[in-house]
Amino acid sequence: MSAAPAAIPLVDLKAQHAEIAEEVARGMARVMDETSFILGPAVRAFEEAFARFCQVPHCIGVGNGTDALEFIVRAAGLGPGDEVLVPANTFIATALGVLRAGPSPVLVDCDAWHLMDPERIEAKIGPRTRAILPVHLYGQLADMEAIGALAAAHGLLLLEDAAQCQGARRHGRPAGTFGAAAATSFYPGKNLGAYGDAGAVLTTSDDLAARVRKLRNWGSEQKYHHPEIGFNSRLDTLQAVVLSAKLARLDAWNEARRRAAARYDELLADVPGVETPGTLPGNEHVWHLYVVRVPRRDAVLERLQAAGIGAGIHYPVPLHLHGALSHLGHRRGDFPVAEKAAAEILSLPMDPHLTEDRQARVVDALRRAL
Repeated sequence: MSAAPAAIPLVDLKAQHAEIAEEVARGMARVMDETSFILGPAVRAFEEAFARFCQVPHCIGVGNGTDALEFIVRAAGLGPGDEVLVPANTFIATALGVLRAGPSPVLVDCDAWHLMDPERIEAKIGPRTRAILPVHLYGQLADMEAIGALAAAHGLLLLEDAAQCQGARRHGRPAGTFGAAAATSFYPGKNLGAYGDAGAVLTTSDDLAARVRKLRNWGSEQKYHHPEIGFNSRLDTLQAVVLSAKLARLDAWNEARRRAAARYDELLADVPGVETPGTLPGNEHVWHLYVVRVPRRDAVLERLQAAGIGAGIHYPVPLHLHGALSHLGHRRGDFPVAEKAAAEILSLPMDPHLTEDRQARVVDALRRAL
C-alpha cells in the first residue's frame, strides 16, 4: 500500500527556512560573538534596510505588530475621548492596538475587496473622530486616494495597518507611505516573517519616529533617564538577523506568490461555486493570502483539512461580534458585508515555495469538497 501524500500546509515555513538557514546561522553566531542581544547592530542594519525598501526615512523595530499599532496611535497624540475609524473585517489586533492607546475604535464595513469601504466612511465620522486607520488586507492596499481625500477634507490623521502587505504598492507607491505612520507585523506567517513575534513602525515624520523610539524603550533615549512612560517592546536582535536574510529575498518571494495566485486563478476558473479574489485597480498585490469565497464554507473546510490541505479562515468573526469589543454596542446585522464575507471566505495554501503539483492537489481537493 502506498503512503498517503504529505499534507500541504497553509504556509510552508520549513521551505523558507531551508533557503536561508546557513545565512541565519552565520548571523546568529555573529550576534553571540558580539553579545549584542538588545538593540544591537543587526537591529539597526535591518531597520535601515527595511526603511529603504519601504521608501521611508524611519523604521523603528518593536516587539510585535500590536505594539506597533498602539505606538503609532500614541505617538500621534491620540488618547481617551478620541475615536479612530477601523475596518470591521480585520484581525482584532487593529482594534486592540487603538484601544490600548486610549481612543475608541469606530468600525466601518468593507467593500468587494474585503477592504475598508471609502463610501461608508463619511457616515462614521463624528465630533470625536481624530484618525482613520485602514488595513491593507490579504496583500493589497486599501483605496488610499479616496480614504486620504476624506481624511484631508475632515482634518483627520491618516494611519496605516500594513501588516499583510510588505512589498505591496498602489500606483507604484509602497504601503506605509500614504499616512503619517504605518504599523507592520513580522509574525512568522507574514510575507516578511520572523522566527517569533516582531513588528515595526514606518514613518516619514522625524517627530513621530523619535516618539516611537522612546515608547519602545521605557520612554527613554538615555539609559536610566525616563522623562515619560514607555514600554519594553524592542525588536529582538536575533529576529533582526532572520528578517534581514528574508528581506533580501522578499521581492523574489512576492513575485513567486503572484505566479502562484495566477495559477490558482487558472486552475479554479472552471470550478463551480468558487469566487476567486480580485485586485483593486491600481494595486500591485503581494498575495499574503489567497482568499476565495465558497458556499457551505465550514463543511468545505472540514473536508479539505481531512484531505491534508491546510486551508484556513481569515477571519471567521467580524470585529463587532467579538466579546472583547461588545462594549461598542453592536449586534449581528450592523456590518452586513463583513458578516457575509466571514461566512464564505476560505484561505487556500499560499507561500513563495508553493509548487504547481501542490496547487493542483489543492484545487482537486477543493473541487471534491464542493
